[in-house]
Parts: sequence; C-alpha cells; structure tokens
Amino acid sequence: MTEWALEYGAVGLFFTAFLAATLVPLSSEAALVAALAVGMPVAEALVAASLGNSLACLVNYGLGRFFRDRVQPRTEASRSGRAALRWMDRWGPWSLVLTPLPLVGDPVTVVAGLARVSFALFAAVVIPLRVGRYLLIAGLL
Repeated sequence: MTEWALEYGAVGLFFTAFLAATLVPLSSEAALVAALAVGMPVAEALVAASLGNSLACLVNYGLGRFFRDRVQPRTEASRSGRAALRWMDRWGPWSLVLTPLPLVGDPVTVVAGLARVSFALFAAVVIPLRVGRYLLIAGLL
C-alpha cells in the first residue's frame, strides 16, 4: 500500500477513504497509515482522508433517503445491513455513534437515510466521529 500512497498521494487517499466508507471492502485507516508512513504531511493526509470519508457518508445517507425502495432490500439482504437496521430500530439516532466502527458503521449511514434521520443531526454526529477516528490514528503513530 505504500507504493500506492507514493504514486497517488492525497488524491488517492481521498478516493480510497471515499470508497472505504461505501460497501467497497477497503480500509481507509490502512491507507492513512501508509500515506503517513511514506511522508505525506499529517495535515494533508487528515484532510484528504476526512473529506473523502465524510463525503461518502453523506452520499450513503442520500442513497438511503432518496432511493429507499431500492436500497432497503439490499440492506436487508446483507448481514451487516441487517445488524444496522436492528440497531437503528432499537436505538434510533443514537445508532449514529456506531458509524466509525468497522463492518456495521457504513451500513448505519445508509440506514440513517432509510430511517429519515435529520440530515443536520446526521452530519453533526457522523462527520466529527469520522474526523476524530483519523485524528486518533494519526496521533497514535
């Protein structure tokens, strides 16, 4: 992954973080660590990863909200999607605190749209949690 980070830099990190926040099986955390390991400035890496990942969460929310009839069956068909639906049914908007977690976090962003959680609440909770996760990772290195 370090070769990737050298070749594509912040733009590659942005797109990897974006794709990782969808149901594509990528690790934005590993991409961030690789980018920092090859010498990408911390601020640049944090901005690229945070913007990409947060934007994808907003897209996920939008997909759930605006394509509810098409997205819900797919969400119910996946194991992590069913788990996200159960959490949203049980905990409501409090489920948004799970969004930084692996496996269930990204489906929760789609389910929040399905459940028509307020966009302002969604953005106010999810974006700081996503950014905070990267700050934590960068701080641990």
